Amino acid sequence: MAENIANGSRHQKETLDPRLLKVSIILVFGSLAPLLDSTMVNVAIKTIAGEFKSTVSVIQWVITGYVLAMAIAVPVSGWAINRFGGKRLYQFSLILFFVGSVLSSLSWNIGTLIVFRLLQGIGAGLLMPTMTNMLVQISGGKNIGHMASIVSLPMLLAPILGPVLGGIIVNSLGWRWIFYVNIPVTIIAVLLAFWGIPEDSPTEEKQPLDIIGILLLSPAFALLIYGIAQTASHGGLISSAVYVPAVTGLLIMAAFIFYALNTRISPVLDLHLFQSRNFSATSVLLFMSGIITNGGMLLLPLFYQQVRGESVLYAGLMLIPQGLGMLLTRTQMGKLTDRIGARPIVMVSLIITAVGTLPFAFADSGTNAILLGAALLIRGAGLGGVFIPLMVSAYVGLSGEQIPHASIATRILQTIGGAFGSAVLATIVEHQLASHSASGIQNVVSAYNVAFLWSVGFTAVSVIPTLFLTVYKKSEPASLANLQADGK
Repeated sequence: MAENIANGSRHQKETLDPRLLKVSIILVFGSLAPLLDSTMVNVAIKTIAGEFKSTVSVIQWVITGYVLAMAIAVPVSGWAINRFGGKRLYQFSLILFFVGSVLSSLSWNIGTLIVFRLLQGIGAGLLMPTMTNMLVQISGGKNIGHMASIVSLPMLLAPILGPVLGGIIVNSLGWRWIFYVNIPVTIIAVLLAFWGIPEDSPTEEKQPLDIIGILLLSPAFALLIYGIAQTASHGGLISSAVYVPAVTGLLIMAAFIFYALNTRISPVLDLHLFQSRNFSATSVLLFMSGIITNGGMLLLPLFYQQVRGESVLYAGLMLIPQGLGMLLTRTQMGKLTDRIGARPIVMVSLIITAVGTLPFAFADSGTNAILLGAALLIRGAGLGGVFIPLMVSAYVGLSGEQIPHASIATRILQTIGGAFGSAVLATIVEHQLASHSASGIQNVVSAYNVAFLWSVGFTAVSVIPTLFLTVYKKSEPASLANLQADGK
């Protein structure tokens, strides 16, 4: 889709305004730290766990908490732009991420690191949708295709460069430097924003913030994930440490559903959208894609370090094929979706992802590294073909006034799916390790094999909701402006 609009721009012989180009570059520079940070931390997880003497099920909260905080911040960003203006919010987001990075670098135990990562996550969650919203506003809806190619570049490169940079930094300087490097980047980004981004004014009409909805939805998901994580250390679902938080989370979720269906203000998550079968199917798939993607990004560096005994640097290098696979397919998805629709692309992409993940369910320390690299390339190619078609599909059949609500809902669901993915697969590993009385490398291998097999299972199950996607009509395309307003 991006390609179609970009081609249209070329036919009209439009050129990108130098002012817009400058703003685009400044905003992209500001997004570098949050985008690279999340992938760099994945590689450092084993090192951090070793220093703080933490288990996999606990250390995963360094990632899960960050992702959950991002999800909470997404709906707040729209309200905050309306209330304070895009430039102010963008700078505030950078400062919040800066403070979170400084505090994370100074963490003295696993608890403080998790808390400070929450602060980082809120900053990142505010930053990304604010960036794309500002671009659409400043451009007036023109040259979106050109700017999209600029803005999407770090998003495409982060899965490739992040693990490698993380491996180099942790291997040479230590894990705290992953957060130290954010400090100069964010300082420069704030100064560039102050200098190069034009002032904008808050809107006169102040929209209400759904505080009650946020206070219900956030702890509901957090308690559900916490209950899942407790199964590893408490021997299953029958322990009160597991079912008490899980049931409490479900009850709060039920309270949110009742509230969201009856409130007079715009809820943080508009449940009326789910009256559309297509949107419901897309939402399930976005949630599952979060599990498949983020869960794998947690497991893979740990697999290379704990099963194969590789250094953190080598583990980062081994993840390059997956990033390359995502880059190769994702760049073509917009045009292909316009041509044949989302359903066949998502279906084939999920099958490819499962095929690329399956070898890790049988791999051990002696498995050929080239074979695993090829599997990661295939897995990345599959993942790259899932997201953009789903984002296009999400808007099919919705009215214009539903689009902003759909943008928020899809981002929240995919982000929370990512949090669930990290928690569930980390819990599976920890449970497998705890269920074997004897210790040794074979038990570690078996634990990761089972976790990857679960990941394949999640991917296979995702094929079912794909069948309910609406057949995409070429005469009724979703607009790229809507996709960009979603921040993707």
